[in-house]
Amino acid sequence: MIFEDFSSAHHTVLWLIFATAFIMAAVVTKTNFCTMGAVSDMVNMGDSGRFRAWVLAMAVAMIGVILLESSGVASFDRTLPPYRGSNFAWLEYILGGVMFGVGMTLGSGCGNKTLIRLGGGNLKSIFVFAIIAVCAYFMINPFPGTDATLYSVLFYRWTNPTTLSLSTSQDVGSVLANLFNGDAVMFRTVVGLLIAALLLIFVFKSSDFRRNFDNKLAGVIVGLAVLAAWYITASLVTISADGENMSWTEYASAESWDMLEDDADARPRDVGIQSFTFINPIGQSLRYALKGFDSAYVTFGIAAVLGVILGAFFWSVISKSFRIEWFVNFKDLLIHLLGGILMGIGGVLALGCTIGQGITGISTLSMGSFLAFGGIVLGSAMTMKIQYYKMVYEEEASFLKALVSSLVDFKLLPAGMRKLEAI
Repeated sequence: MIFEDFSSAHHTVLWLIFATAFIMAAVVTKTNFCTMGAVSDMVNMGDSGRFRAWVLAMAVAMIGVILLESSGVASFDRTLPPYRGSNFAWLEYILGGVMFGVGMTLGSGCGNKTLIRLGGGNLKSIFVFAIIAVCAYFMINPFPGTDATLYSVLFYRWTNPTTLSLSTSQDVGSVLANLFNGDAVMFRTVVGLLIAALLLIFVFKSSDFRRNFDNKLAGVIVGLAVLAAWYITASLVTISADGENMSWTEYASAESWDMLEDDADARPRDVGIQSFTFINPIGQSLRYALKGFDSAYVTFGIAAVLGVILGAFFWSVISKSFRIEWFVNFKDLLIHLLGGILMGIGGVLALGCTIGQGITGISTLSMGSFLAFGGIVLGSAMTMKIQYYKMVYEEEASFLKALVSSLVDFKLLPAGMRKLEAI
């Protein structure tokens, strides 16, 4: 798609992303695709169906990225956020992932699920959305009248020193290519296809999963939606200027805008090669509101957020599943408040959420994405185990006893340290 001016190209990208998010959300609502639910099913019922759908989405997106990159159609070395960046903040990926996993369990779902539930009439999700927005916004943007952000106050001094500065990109292919003096794209292709094959074997070895149409549909559509967003922002939309074609992102680079006599405040924000992630975009929605809903602040992320909400609303209406829901009591509100805080902070710290790191980031083979994904699953599973122990043992189960017993269950502590009988 070739355009003669940036504005037309930019609007087209935003509408395409909105439409893609709308379709994805309708399918997610129809199939009950839920990453927190996937962990809950495994921990509490031993059912891996929805988790396999999540893994299928990873494999589909990963294979798509490999094909786009190996064929020279697109490059994913410079993305928003920088999944393949050379600064390997391993502690932040793990810590942020764990925080996010705990938060999504307390908040009744991840960032994407919060938007899905909001579209389905759940008023609790409006509250969680607002909390995520404030925390995510101030993780990146300074508090009024200061230079301090939540990140600089809470994390920078002790997490930043642990960040490793790699001599290459942090994706698995680049690291292996550096070790064996090979070509990064070739290693990404070979290793990526091997990983994708292993993921697909895991997914389809389950006969129950093979018989479940909704889980297969959800995994394929979510994976394709992530891939579609990558393709749209990386190479689909181009601009013809001065006799040559430039991609949407190339034209929007700082160098291109410097050549234009344009008002800096009118420049569109957060333009780059990117795909779906939902915590930082929820924070961007607060920025959009604070800027008086200036169209220059309508970003990829905001288009995606609106698309998901309206897609979920559309399906909930036609399926007659739209339901108004509010907090059961004040304790329920406080739990969701804590969940929103942990998701807003943890999601930004980990550079993404269950979709942003768990599918989008993993599709680039970023090592940080694999760490963040592991942290999310661990944080969520641990929280569910602790809640279950406290429910079964009631007063006998202090938080510490439930925590230690949960760690033993996951073989992170020796069995001799168990404080409560296994359930």
